[in-house]
Amino acid sequence: MEKIANAVARTTEKAVQQCVNHACGASYALRERLYVCAKCGETLEIECRLTPPGDPSEIRARWAAARANPKSPRDASGVWRFLELLPFDEDAPFVTLFEGNTPLFRAPRSANYCGLADLRLKHQGYNPTGSFKDTGMASAITQAVISGARTAVCASTGNTAASLAAYAARANFLAAILLPRGQVSAAKLAQSLDYGALVLEIDGNFDDCMRLIQELGDDPAIYVANSINPFRIEGQKTVAFELMEQCSWQVPDHVVVPGGNMGNSTALGKGFQELLALGLIRRLPRLSVIQAEGAAPVARLFATLTAAQRAGDEELPEKLQAVENPKTLATAIKIGAPVSWKKALRAVVRSRGQVIAVTEQEIADAKAIIGRDSIGCEPASATTVAGIKRLVAAGHIQPGEDVVAVLTGHMLKDPDYISNYHRGTLVPDSASKEAGAQAAPIRGAFQNSPARVAATKSAILAALKQRQ
Repeated sequence: MEKIANAVARTTEKAVQQCVNHACGASYALRERLYVCAKCGETLEIECRLTPPGDPSEIRARWAAARANPKSPRDASGVWRFLELLPFDEDAPFVTLFEGNTPLFRAPRSANYCGLADLRLKHQGYNPTGSFKDTGMASAITQAVISGARTAVCASTGNTAASLAAYAARANFLAAILLPRGQVSAAKLAQSLDYGALVLEIDGNFDDCMRLIQELGDDPAIYVANSINPFRIEGQKTVAFELMEQCSWQVPDHVVVPGGNMGNSTALGKGFQELLALGLIRRLPRLSVIQAEGAAPVARLFATLTAAQRAGDEELPEKLQAVENPKTLATAIKIGAPVSWKKALRAVVRSRGQVIAVTEQEIADAKAIIGRDSIGCEPASATTVAGIKRLVAAGHIQPGEDVVAVLTGHMLKDPDYISNYHRGTLVPDSASKEAGAQAAPIRGAFQNSPARVAATKSAILAALKQRQ
């Protein structure tokens, strides 16, 4: 406990928790366990008091050396080797499952599908529990240990639950998870159960679960691990640092991410902004967020912004019209009232990016073409490629520009979706379906259904010939 206390004392000197409402301006010490501003109720972010390095190449070389030749578990983590830019001291009780260090793939078929000369996919599904949540959970649970809590809770559509369950188990914490009953992939639910979490299924949607979590956050014995927690964002922002390493510090023209609760886009925007402030990059990539059409409150708001607001010359709206009953088969982003929307929207506007929505058909076909690149991803991830195709067609992205799409989850997070798409039985998550009407299945442009053949050599050769 003395080691933790000393770490807290030193760390508070290099960072504070800051209200995102500039008119309020309240700030809080890192040791204060709160998730929204006590004065105005807005969300918080960690403001690190960063000192620009004398020679940016030195810190880049140090990070690269730690990855190439890790001398400790901290160096082997794709989060903790960037400690200089995180609100933690060197003596912090780091929780890690060796998260991060995920691949950056070239995707020629997906590029051609989108109308691009080239496209790279940063696959966060290669994290320990199969999603991008792990980078943020490493920092959140480390802070939970520092805070003295013994129980961590979250609301989830599946990926956060799996990640919290794993990292809480590593830290010897109890994890309690609120899920919308019947709306979570069985694969994601299985992860949470296997890691030993207490899973509580709620009659309602994710937003109902999130409301309950915010109420539970008032209990000093409970630590909230959703992305409303600013320490989650700190871990997730390291993806921007790692991506720039993989790009040899040449900034892409565009970085495109899925949009659900908006923590991921918030984190990437913060990461790029800090790199710019430190002189480690010379400009920001345009950050664009893609939502599913049936769960797109931020895309709808963005469409109403004036040219001056999109340019950052006028104040952005203070209110978001939530989607009360969000609909999408991309369950990871089936969120109608994202808690981090304001921070994400500011990051998009600051970088001159876009927020748009895509249809279920577009998501399904984009997911299939990513699979043809032998990469694969969960449905929510595929919104990026679907969105890039739209942005190219609209002229927001030029065919020769350098584009990186972030894939947030592994393809085995939702295997039923894949099977139903290729068998022609993938039915949209629509209001008409709930009302009793028979919704038509999605007709996949890249459908690859199993072929039933006779148990003979000739039948197999005939099937091979047809495919050739």
